[in-house]
Amino acid sequence: MVRQALGKGLDALIKQTQEVVNMPTSEAAVQVQQTTGMSVTRIDVSKIVPNRFQPRRVFNEEKLQELAQSIKEHGLTQPIVVVYDAGLDKYEIVVGERRFRATQLAGLKEIDAIVHKHLGDQEMCALALIENIQREDLNPIETALGYRNLMSKFYITQTDLASYCGKSKAAISNALRLLDLEPEIQQALQDGAISEGHGRALLMVTDPGKREMLFKKMHNSKMSVRQAEDAARALMFPVKKAEKGAKPVEVASFENDLQSALGTKVEVKYGKNMKKGTLVIHYNSLDELDNIASRLKTKML
Repeated sequence: MVRQALGKGLDALIKQTQEVVNMPTSEAAVQVQQTTGMSVTRIDVSKIVPNRFQPRRVFNEEKLQELAQSIKEHGLTQPIVVVYDAGLDKYEIVVGERRFRATQLAGLKEIDAIVHKHLGDQEMCALALIENIQREDLNPIETALGYRNLMSKFYITQTDLASYCGKSKAAISNALRLLDLEPEIQQALQDGAISEGHGRALLMVTDPGKREMLFKKMHNSKMSVRQAEDAARALMFPVKKAEKGAKPVEVASFENDLQSALGTKVEVKYGKNMKKGTLVIHYNSLDELDNIASRLKTKML
């Protein structure tokens, strides 16, 4: 089966639809009449069906109720976008399913809609995804699945998708990588238990067992993204512990630096808590002592 490529006119279609759908309903009606292929009308809600390509999997019931109350009081301020299916004698939603659901909850029988006469599957899929992404209505996994759906169905590259969505290629790539995470972690991202930043931190850990351990710690302790990144680095690049009886790495490093600067053996002697101690500088002759003193004076000047 040959996959369809997104047409050159998609970018113009996206811009045109977004410009109109963001207008108040009265202005949209005038604007749409001046374009081809679309019209604004009132449609019986019983004749409307959801978008087959809707990327959103979860609709927040509390926010839907708030929007429904607003629609009851002020009406629908922006029209939804639909396409007419003559075979079913139904209107399929392209953009605005949340507004449609809220209108139903408000008990209204009709809704203002922009009607596309001709719209292919690829345009419907792209418009639904891009509209949700640009409104930042999707959770990270819904966004990633939407990206993957567009790329696999319509044979477009990450670069093309970034252009259509107004995102950087790196943002697209980072979003898609979240789908490499285990189902439990993806569910946490969908539920909002962890953020996309936490997800990217978990991707730094390539060992599945260590990643699961960090995820549980992250989930239970409510660590910040910065803390999660630091914990991931610690798991991937652990600091080697000094052998029993050996000096801590930091002390040994300090001794080496000071020995290089002074040209002689240096020792740091310390107590149990390392808060107090003695710095010992060795010398084997008065000339060597003079040399050490000269180096110290030079460093202090």
